Amino acid sequence: MLAGHRTWVFDRKPVIVSTGTVGGPFEANGMLSEDFDLLHADLWLAQDSYEDAHKVLFEEACQKAMEKGGIQKDHVQFLLGGDLINQITPTSFACRTLGAPYLGLFGACSTSMEGLALGAFIVNGKGADYLLTGASSHNAAVEKQFRYPTEYGGQKPPTAQWTVTGAGAALLSDQGEGPRVTSATIGRVVDMGMTDPFNMGGAMAPAAVDTIEAHFTDRNIDPSYYDLIVTGDLGKIGRDVSLDLFKKHGTPIQEEQYQDCGLMIYREGQPVLSGASGAGCSATVVYGHLLNRMRKGEFKRMLVAATGALLSPLSFQQGETIPCIAHAVSIEYGEDDTK
Repeated sequence: MLAGHRTWVFDRKPVIVSTGTVGGPFEANGMLSEDFDLLHADLWLAQDSYEDAHKVLFEEACQKAMEKGGIQKDHVQFLLGGDLINQITPTSFACRTLGAPYLGLFGACSTSMEGLALGAFIVNGKGADYLLTGASSHNAAVEKQFRYPTEYGGQKPPTAQWTVTGAGAALLSDQGEGPRVTSATIGRVVDMGMTDPFNMGGAMAPAAVDTIEAHFTDRNIDPSYYDLIVTGDLGKIGRDVSLDLFKKHGTPIQEEQYQDCGLMIYREGQPVLSGASGAGCSATVVYGHLLNRMRKGEFKRMLVAATGALLSPLSFQQGETIPCIAHAVSIEYGEDDTK
């Protein structure tokens, strides 16, 4: 199952049986509103804190995935998930309600594909019949922790990105119909010495390039194998940087083939500066919009490389640089894969 140095190729090709995606009011006004299963009219979600609202987002995404998959929570053997808040408490607290055996993950905004990679590994090894994996973020909760409370109205530079209020979850199984997870390349920590918490895209771009190029090398394929190669939330700045690096390295990725979830979710005119970010960004775009398109037959093969900045408020305050990571997962639908 190991191909090359850090890629798993799944011979059983675990199936994404169903997904659940939930968003907030800003996402309801975005480009992909029709691809969400549930949208909320305000950031509070009838809770007493933004952190509690964040917890509800993840609960609802998992519940939607189970409902659409036609199973009860007692049938889920494991749940893998995470978020950006201190000690991933929104996800952990949500799992009090969900009840499944739980593995908490922190990969920052790479958590969606970290969870999908590990979940597919477990299912592929017959470690579970049904497994849930997902990730979430909440704009007001995350901004309060990593930058400034939104109530302050602080001005941001054009390199900054807008944290998605949303959660996405996928139900995996070794049986059934649907898009299949065919391989996963695990990222390594890449730190280019950047320290600006308002330029996450620029910081994460080298990690995305490192993982994507390793995927091609390990699987002995070139970019043309995929109809779509999509990063998690590099935004405009990060996508431009990564395209420059691919060109410098001689990696033949076509610009129209290479997209970013952070540039898909919001409309032109929404004040998102360089684009979207947050652990819920790639989770909602992939598990909603992109898999919907795949099921419609618009494309058959995609590689998703979710990117994460592994900083904390404390590390930033102590003057540390920003280590970054990216995990890549290939998803295929509509044909047998022989590679």
